[in-house]
Amino acid sequence: MPTADGAAHADVPNDLNAFWLPFTPNRAFKKRPRLISRSKDMHYYTPEGRPILDATAALWCCNAGHNRDSIVKAIQRQAAELDFAPNFQFAHPLAFQLSSRIADLAPGDLDHVFFCNSGSEACDSALKIALAYHNVRGNGSRIRLVGRERGYHGTGFGGISVGGMPNNRRFFGSLLAGVDHLPSTYNREHQAFTKGEPEWGGHLADALEGIVGLHDASTIAAVIVEPMAGSTGVLPAPKGYLQRLREICTKYGILLIFDEVITGFGRLGFAFAAERYGVVPDMITFAKGVTSGTVPMGGVIVRKPVYDAFMQGPEHAIELFHGYTYSGHPLACAAALATLDVYRDENQFERVKGLEPKWCDAIMSLRGLPNVLDIRCVGLTGAVDLAPNADGPGERGYKVLEHSFHEAGIMLRMSGDTIELTPPFIISEAQIGEIMDKTAESIKAAA
Repeated sequence: MPTADGAAHADVPNDLNAFWLPFTPNRAFKKRPRLISRSKDMHYYTPEGRPILDATAALWCCNAGHNRDSIVKAIQRQAAELDFAPNFQFAHPLAFQLSSRIADLAPGDLDHVFFCNSGSEACDSALKIALAYHNVRGNGSRIRLVGRERGYHGTGFGGISVGGMPNNRRFFGSLLAGVDHLPSTYNREHQAFTKGEPEWGGHLADALEGIVGLHDASTIAAVIVEPMAGSTGVLPAPKGYLQRLREICTKYGILLIFDEVITGFGRLGFAFAAERYGVVPDMITFAKGVTSGTVPMGGVIVRKPVYDAFMQGPEHAIELFHGYTYSGHPLACAAALATLDVYRDENQFERVKGLEPKWCDAIMSLRGLPNVLDIRCVGLTGAVDLAPNADGPGERGYKVLEHSFHEAGIMLRMSGDTIELTPPFIISEAQIGEIMDKTAESIKAAA
């Protein structure tokens, strides 16, 4: 039977057993599944045709909104023209076109792009490039990597080693050796209910000096941080923090990697957060928003001196023994080029910058609701920390998730007892209000 807007109902699976869902409590989900069968602009739709307002851009990735006609058509055209071409020893034109477009958006001399398929692969690729860079320059002793507590850099072994979220690490053995962690930049006592970058915390970058003092700079290859720690609960960088990290890394010849898998392509009102903060890292990782989530793609943008260090020796010899079968896949490149056109033609990055004050005012209106401990926001992103209930961490958050989807008709992202809000850039001011109303309803329902 057709729904009110004319779309037919989708088939509902009668067996949920075979699919092992990632990052999901499978037993609870399969008792009361949250199924989605269609999307358009700011909404998902259940198989029954019920609209679900997307307050998360899916997983921080559908920045341009869902099922944008020009992006869909670009993917369809490309599938009909060139389904796949290898980028090992061969290449196709779109990979070069897209690399140039991305390099043009990046700050400074971040001029070269290495493609992969996800944020996890992007982070592991950046770490390998960093280690190889020092090796080809004769500094093979530089093998240590530095991440940060509460950081998230994907789920590869490199990413979880430098990452700082305990549940992502503790089940998987000893991980990579030679990894240190900077302290988290978050302190509720000093930063609670801050709009944008906190005043307190810039000094925490100086912990890198301590790590250098412990191990000596000659052993450290790279530091990797998110300009805004997203998956852990939206922790904006304190004022001066990223600039200080850049100073210390430059001082000691350590490569600085910005993980912009979430912040890249407009989430903070700029093409890359590096531009917002006036810092040029040695590498930027990206994924998610590059195709607005339509086709998997990730990559690493590399400064010219890093790339040039590999361009030595016989010209017929491979310079970097790394890559993936689907690096620079034709469908992904077509999707990304069309997505970048949408961002440009609709001035979406500038739109995010203009919406940020209204967005932050709106999310701060949730202060004072039951169990709200803190609220943070930057760009078109925000988080609400809730107090855990007596049944343990995460149980209240799961109640919010259940109510928001089944009763309130909104998609929220939960990280334990923290609500994360990251809508598509096409959101209207009225829909910002709707998100806050539905979020408030769900917080009250889980009180």
